[in-house]
Amino acid sequence: MPVPWFLLSLALGRSPIVLSLERLVGPQDATHCSPGLSCHLWDSDILCLPGDIVPAPGPVLAPTHLQTELVLRCRKETYCDLCVRVAVHLAVHGHWEEPEDEEKFGGAADPGVEEPRNASLQAQVVLSFQAYPTTRCVLLEVQVPAALVQFGQSVGSVVYDCFEAALGSEVRIWSYTQPRYEKELNLTQQLPALPWLNVSADGDNVHLVLNVSEEQHFGLSLYWNQVQGPPKPRWHKNLTGPQIITLNHTDLVPCLCIQVWPLEPDSVRTNICPFREDPRAHQNLWRAARLRLLTLQSWLLDAPCSLPAEAALCWQAPGGDPCQPLVPPLSWENVTVDKVLEFPLLKGHPNLCVQVNSWEKLQLQECLWADSLGPLKDDVLLLETRGPQDNRSLCALEPSGCTSLPSKASTRAARLGEYLLQDLQSGQCLQLWDNDLGALWACSMDKYIHKRWALLWLACLLFAAALSLILLLKKDHAKAAARGRAALLLYSADDSGFERLVGALASALCQLPLRVAVDLWSRREMSAQGPVAWFHAQRRQTLQEGGVVVLLFSPGAVALCSEWLQDGMSAPGAHGPHDAFRASLSCVLPDFLQGRAPGRYVGACFDRLLHPDSVPALFRTVPVFSLPSQLPDFLGALQQPRAPRPRRLQERAEHVSRALQPALDSYFHPPGTPAPGRGVGPGAGDGT
Repeated sequence: MPVPWFLLSLALGRSPIVLSLERLVGPQDATHCSPGLSCHLWDSDILCLPGDIVPAPGPVLAPTHLQTELVLRCRKETYCDLCVRVAVHLAVHGHWEEPEDEEKFGGAADPGVEEPRNASLQAQVVLSFQAYPTTRCVLLEVQVPAALVQFGQSVGSVVYDCFEAALGSEVRIWSYTQPRYEKELNLTQQLPALPWLNVSADGDNVHLVLNVSEEQHFGLSLYWNQVQGPPKPRWHKNLTGPQIITLNHTDLVPCLCIQVWPLEPDSVRTNICPFREDPRAHQNLWRAARLRLLTLQSWLLDAPCSLPAEAALCWQAPGGDPCQPLVPPLSWENVTVDKVLEFPLLKGHPNLCVQVNSWEKLQLQECLWADSLGPLKDDVLLLETRGPQDNRSLCALEPSGCTSLPSKASTRAARLGEYLLQDLQSGQCLQLWDNDLGALWACSMDKYIHKRWALLWLACLLFAAALSLILLLKKDHAKAAARGRAALLLYSADDSGFERLVGALASALCQLPLRVAVDLWSRREMSAQGPVAWFHAQRRQTLQEGGVVVLLFSPGAVALCSEWLQDGMSAPGAHGPHDAFRASLSCVLPDFLQGRAPGRYVGACFDRLLHPDSVPALFRTVPVFSLPSQLPDFLGALQQPRAPRPRRLQERAEHVSRALQPALDSYFHPPGTPAPGRGVGPGAGDGT
């Protein structure tokens, strides 16, 4: 599609006349060559299949240099396309074959044999032009008179007009001659970008500026460019210029690309990927990446873009020590995004974790098996190494290294080495991995610790129990419950107004003897850890302390739950840096499906926004309360098992309702809208 001249002039400079771009009139391709040579455009659209390199007898023409020049091909005076003119410089290589009789006897050869020396030299030049998504090849015929055939010397050049390409595209040109003498020449060139599409940064935001006239209609699309597979579309709109599209810096990833095209038939689409080298984009990519366990042996890495990464298993002991990679005996494995990777494990263990490195820097670590097998155990990992003639050695993995067993060292594993070897021989240790080179065993340490300190611990426990009983009798109930029960509040961030409503509810609950955790107050922590890791840590801590997880349902939350239940897998879309609700579904749903939710989960929704019956049936296996109408029952469920008296509970419900009412009024009746009862607005005329 021809581009208006004012757009080309913007791309090529303020004064195209100064640049002196040559204009070609008409759509026909053409060729011309240096003085003394004769050339002909044989075919302007051939199949691009380079042949094998076979040495040709006698002299041949070979390309020695490629040169390009930008010109304009104009259909009309003001509508032109950017075009690439290609010049191929040629030289003579090889020699005439000497007749055998002349070499043998030193005499003159037959005059008929001398005829090729006086003949002209002819060759075919193949040019290939690649500009995504099109490829073109042309065939030129060149003839060099015998007078110009000088071995190893340049004979001139042949010029082709011309290959059309879009503004901002990257083109690749390669050429070879037939008969062949050597490999083809390659040249890659970046054409001028569209000046009316500009990318600029302003603090935490990135602006896409389309600086075109008001009558120009364009399509604009954002997509993730995938190395393997088709692009993943993210956003698309038809626009009329000028326009400014604002992106949050958290949405940037290296493979985020922009496609722009005029809304006209057969228009050329321009693609740019401006964030490939942006450090923030690379940071966001790793924050969006997550590890997902598929089976006991298989897992995969989810990420928007391809990543240069490798993974290995590590052993995470309780106590906060770094996870120790199991290399050797296992090795690092290259990781491909969205491709299943397998570790040859016989059994899973909560202390086994996966580490993902990129350029020798730890980027991700996830204890995938801990979600299904529980918290970390106080086990010791034994590494068995097998050598020739059935020789084997054992060592215990500790923070200081791998301690050989038996050993006289002062470490814990060394002191208990005899007992650990006995447990291994009697089959009390769990085998995690096994092959011809060695094996991994997990041996429990609980019984040894309990045996040594049993009497002392018993005395301490009895003393602590007596002391606790005395304190409970002396202290009143309010002070004992001042710390309050832990409550983890999960919600879907449908919009900013709903987030303010959630914040008001969380603040009101904090005034009661409740310890509320909500992602609104942990944005910095979530950005550092990622939503998945943040949620797992909060859920584990809340449930271990006897707390409760509150699922606050909204239309957006119901849609996410329904999509997950229908697909049987993760809800569509990658996790945002603050999307705790989407990240929680991988752990929340198994609790409901396996019957572990009652007593640990409570549901809630807001009056007029969502009816409890709209919540999927699976989640109604726990109580679902409508707020603020059912606040007393809701607070009673949160403060169990030591619920306050009904009168006290009613007072707390009224306090929460008063604190919540301004946020509810602001959400359902924003400033500038008529108040209820005026015939418009949410709930008008419905009695609410």
